[in-house]
Amino acid sequence: PGVQMKKVLLVNSNTEKMPYPVPPIGLCLLAARLQDKYHVEIYDGVFDEGAGLAEKIGSFRPDYIGLSIRNIDDMDMSGPTTYLDLIEKSFVAAIKDASSAPLILGGSGFSMYAEYLMKRFGADYGVFGEAEETLPLLLDALDRGERPALPGLLTGSGGCLTRPGTYYDFSSAPSADIDLRVDFNPYRARGAYGVQTKRGCAHRCIYCTYTHIEGGRFRTRSAVSVADEIESACRRLGQVTFEFVDSTFNDPPGHAEAICAEIARRKLDVRLRTMGINPANVTRELFDLMLAAGFAQIDSTPDSASPAMLKSLCKNFTLGELERAAAIIREYDMPTMWFFIFGGPGEDERTIEETFGFIDSWVSPLDMVHMTMGLRVYPHTPLYDIALAEGAIQAGDDLVAPRFYVSPRLSKESLREIITAASMKRSNCIPIYESTPPPAMMREAMEMRQREKLDEPMFRTLLRIRRRMFREQGLVP
Repeated sequence: PGVQMKKVLLVNSNTEKMPYPVPPIGLCLLAARLQDKYHVEIYDGVFDEGAGLAEKIGSFRPDYIGLSIRNIDDMDMSGPTTYLDLIEKSFVAAIKDASSAPLILGGSGFSMYAEYLMKRFGADYGVFGEAEETLPLLLDALDRGERPALPGLLTGSGGCLTRPGTYYDFSSAPSADIDLRVDFNPYRARGAYGVQTKRGCAHRCIYCTYTHIEGGRFRTRSAVSVADEIESACRRLGQVTFEFVDSTFNDPPGHAEAICAEIARRKLDVRLRTMGINPANVTRELFDLMLAAGFAQIDSTPDSASPAMLKSLCKNFTLGELERAAAIIREYDMPTMWFFIFGGPGEDERTIEETFGFIDSWVSPLDMVHMTMGLRVYPHTPLYDIALAEGAIQAGDDLVAPRFYVSPRLSKESLREIITAASMKRSNCIPIYESTPPPAMMREAMEMRQREKLDEPMFRTLLRIRRRMFREQGLVP
């Protein structure tokens, strides 16, 4: 009593709204971790893109400001959009103009380029990787007037980054309670309520940054705590879509099954979707439980369907396992967005043909196939070493400006021609450069859904329109 809590403002600088806006689940989890000792509020910049930040700082008067940097760019080789200039102008400058509170950087994008961003944005501190352990210790030290030296912490005075020796015990993480921390209403129409059931990843895909940031093993929450979070949000919000945002949903084996069984046991009237279905662990038991829980759609991300490329990308499944997974997806008529990446090490026209052979044989024409050309090269990944050895990048490249790997057996131009030609023969295959629907198509899709009372995922409605356009143009659907 009588001691006023210090104030922490956590700022979400992510403004990307395609393919749909994503609420700041990481900041919400962090706020839940800090709330016992600090008065924490979140400024969510997704929709107003920093316009209200100065006013928020003026009214809240924070003692500390944490700025989350989620993405550096959109990973589109054909015309990459980068976000750092916008973050600097609309967020960092606004913070510095409005407050002299210590500026602390964090987030997955920051963690990939921590030293660079510390210098560029002139921050006081930066937190590498998960902040749930490091940030409370940093704030505690600053409260006592001490100069902190912690694993995972960078300082504006040029202190070196020491990687954390251990990772946060995610099994005891509190619920994000997103709607209690940010205005969830703008996310209702196209977004989803994010739920994280694990951290880390045990797989070793050559391009991926998960293991560098979150470690190389799965750290899971219990099925009961996940179902508690969903049930609690349902009581507050009514019918919303929940999305599991894990690196892979059905890893380790048994974890997703337990979560689905617990949700089904409670008879929650929910609509669920997930990214990252791993073909290695797809079973009919899993899909029975997913349907019972309330799943309405999934993402499947095999990246390739060429045996040589699956090996090259270090995927943990075979073509046979991928075909078995695809057969189960078709059998259960689970609406699915498929994601493939073309141009990795060893890719050529033959391996691309193998992937399209799989798509033609196994993927429902009602389901969307998202096609990415080239692999974004990140530091601290096996792909970095491959690109360096092949001369695709140089040792001094900081890779903040996006650089993309394309197999020497192809050129960027020939790869684009192949993918464009494939998309013209298949109305459900969408190149990354066409992944944002034109406004007129979105309007028609919304009207169609209302008129015909469609409850299908939005991508299936958009594909209906695209199929009609193909027929009108005399193209093969």
